[in-house]
Amino acid sequence: MTADPGTPTATYRLQLQPAFPFAAAERAVPYLASLGVSHLHLSPVLEAVPGSTHGYDVVDHSAVRAELGGEEGLRALARTARAHGLGLIVDIVPNHMAAPAPERLNAPLWEVLREGAESPYARWFDIDWRAHGGKVLLPVLGGPLGEEWDRLRVEDGTLRYYDHAFPLRPGTEGLPLAELLDAQWYRLGWWRLARTELNYRRFFTISELIAVRVEDPEVFAATHATLLELVRDGAVDGLRIDHPDGLADPEGYLRRLDRAVRAAAAGDGERDHGGEGGDGRAIASDAGSPRWTVVEKILARDERLPATWPVAGTTGYDALHHIGGLFVDPDGLEKLTALYRAFAAPPADLGGEWAATVRRAAHEVVTHELAAEVERLTRTATRICAADLRLRDHAPWALRTAIRELLVRLPVYRPYASVGGPPASDADVVMLRSAAADAREAFTVAQEAQVVRVVRDAALGVLGDGPDHRDFCARFAQTAAALRAKSVEDTAFYRYAPLLSAAEVGGDPGRPAVAPEEFHAFAARRLRDWPATGTVLSTHDTKRSADARARLAALTECPGWWGRTVEELTRSATAPAPDPHLAWTAWQTALALGHGGQGGQGDAERLVPAVLKAVREAGLRTTWTEQNAAYEAEVTAFLEAGPCAADPSVWAAIGAELDGPARANALGAALLHLTMPGVPDLYMGTERVYMALVDPDNRRPPELGGGEPADGPSADKLLLTRAALKLRREHPGWFGPGSTYTPLPASGPSAGHCVAFLRTDGTGGTDGTEDGAVTVVTRLSRRLAEAGGWGATRLPLPPGRWRDLLTGRTAEGSAALAELLSRLPVALLVRN
Repeated sequence: MTADPGTPTATYRLQLQPAFPFAAAERAVPYLASLGVSHLHLSPVLEAVPGSTHGYDVVDHSAVRAELGGEEGLRALARTARAHGLGLIVDIVPNHMAAPAPERLNAPLWEVLREGAESPYARWFDIDWRAHGGKVLLPVLGGPLGEEWDRLRVEDGTLRYYDHAFPLRPGTEGLPLAELLDAQWYRLGWWRLARTELNYRRFFTISELIAVRVEDPEVFAATHATLLELVRDGAVDGLRIDHPDGLADPEGYLRRLDRAVRAAAAGDGERDHGGEGGDGRAIASDAGSPRWTVVEKILARDERLPATWPVAGTTGYDALHHIGGLFVDPDGLEKLTALYRAFAAPPADLGGEWAATVRRAAHEVVTHELAAEVERLTRTATRICAADLRLRDHAPWALRTAIRELLVRLPVYRPYASVGGPPASDADVVMLRSAAADAREAFTVAQEAQVVRVVRDAALGVLGDGPDHRDFCARFAQTAAALRAKSVEDTAFYRYAPLLSAAEVGGDPGRPAVAPEEFHAFAARRLRDWPATGTVLSTHDTKRSADARARLAALTECPGWWGRTVEELTRSATAPAPDPHLAWTAWQTALALGHGGQGGQGDAERLVPAVLKAVREAGLRTTWTEQNAAYEAEVTAFLEAGPCAADPSVWAAIGAELDGPARANALGAALLHLTMPGVPDLYMGTERVYMALVDPDNRRPPELGGGEPADGPSADKLLLTRAALKLRREHPGWFGPGSTYTPLPASGPSAGHCVAFLRTDGTGGTDGTEDGAVTVVTRLSRRLAEAGGWGATRLPLPPGRWRDLLTGRTAEGSAALAELLSRLPVALLVRN
């Protein structure tokens, strides 16, 4: 079987790093092919900071990463994959590059630091040259310049500071140190200045990642040439686009990329991929076929991906939310939340109420971590107003306030608007108008509140068409994306903690439960609008793996028991918890890591870093940049004396309560993921039980293959995964574009505990029947057992005799669920 250059049937994500290079991935190919996937999904492959365990810190777009085996290693992997019927999907990072130490590793940035705004590479980076007298602020010093002065030295024609090596402006090498510093095109500063003084765009709040202007045709061509060559040569079959919301014009970028990929796929080597002709249009043709491309776009619950984007869809976090929500008991969650509030007693805006917690976190981030980004927007808005007599009296303080108040009220990552381009969608217009109406409340004087309308119109791209108008419109949206990520995912998710599994990328902790009817409607809409979109359950960015979340979700089926358990365990720990919020978080985190379950044993080496990360992200008593050493020592002591030291009998008792529901949740989520509309992406190792957190677990080299599990949850999950993946590979028409999705409602007293659907290719059979696959999943299994089990509940099947690929059991007509699901809580049926 040859790999299909079009839509994959399933992908398998590999996190490449020096400890797991291309050669290691190549050795894993036979195993992954036998698993049933159609494509390998590789983390970024271009040259990155030495030692990087993720590859998102690119330093050279022209080279495949040497530490992974270089271009020959990647091409060897592609050849081996192809020989086993597999293709390659590659993750690309258009938004940013590393600002590394030493700086010479990033050659374009090195040239900009040496030559300033006149460098031909200055167009590469999003730098505000009007700030700091035309210098780039580099916030790399460990303390104020006066304290670090003696650590600066000139050596071999460069300015040295620890691992940093900065270029010198030609002709300044012999100057005294003070004059030499003033003569450069950059200003070395204390790292804390980045919050308020930084004058280059970065990835979120990470100053070590400098934004790239891929909207410039020359920059696009230079940063994509190597990848396009790999596409042209057939080594790369598809792309994952990292963080498109950071780009000035996501749709424009994706259209340029689509044209360039089509041209490369057609073997059009003479064209300047992504370049522009005299009429301003990209000159790459549409002659070649597209390649499967998905974007890492985080959609809010009711948000839709722009229909005009030339992609197959998203990476699939929206699917993660809808799958996981099926296994959350809404009534139990309400009780669990009440117990959490009684136990932890958080203020409403510091973890007590979701909406209030998000709003406060957004205000903190927009005024603190993103102060520099807001100041740049304010400077631009001030210039816009100064150039228009009608707007001239809007003061900078008022513009700054309006910008902040609009940003914190956006319920999605960003609007999509541009000056002179396609207008904003009706949804984005309504969203910004609603946010603006609320933002006016921040002003006491009604006339001063009129500034909100100015900022709103500038964000929508309808205030004017000058360079500053274009800059403001793009930058407002980019800042909105950074704010949403930092305030919601990296702050509020850690403050609002009744159910940690609900605090997941793309999730909605305020309303995490999903009814079967909502899930079916979501699945049908995906099949109609984005049939080849991605679906995920675990990624390198998910805060907890799918199996960890499945275990936590089971707590909503037994909230009273868990509340009593947390109180008793916290009280009996030999070291006191520094605060009840920490205790509540710690016990759930231990549970997520595998304590008390059959999937693995948590330990201090994993639990302590995970919880310390959580309390720093929450920022309630310690942060990454203002660490409270005494508090963190108390946290560590409690973890070591509490969750890490609990008697095995304690965890055995917890396991007795949760093993069954957790198993049903994990297997149910896995089967839904593999058979619902879309292309499933399996994260490395998740074909077996995988209990992990984003840190420190996503930095570990994968351990693939190994011996066959004899029995237990890992054996069940591997059986399910292989069966579903091979079914997808053998019958792609049942699951891909053009297929059908039909909900199959159960009948009887426990019908609400069954989620089932039929997938077919929509062609029909000569006898009036259709071949296809039926998915059957149990939800809220503990509640089901408490109600007496399936009883007389039945599932009417389509005509014919059906066989379960997991157990071999057969059924037809109206199948008794008590019999069909007697061995496993899930079934995958095909016509016998």
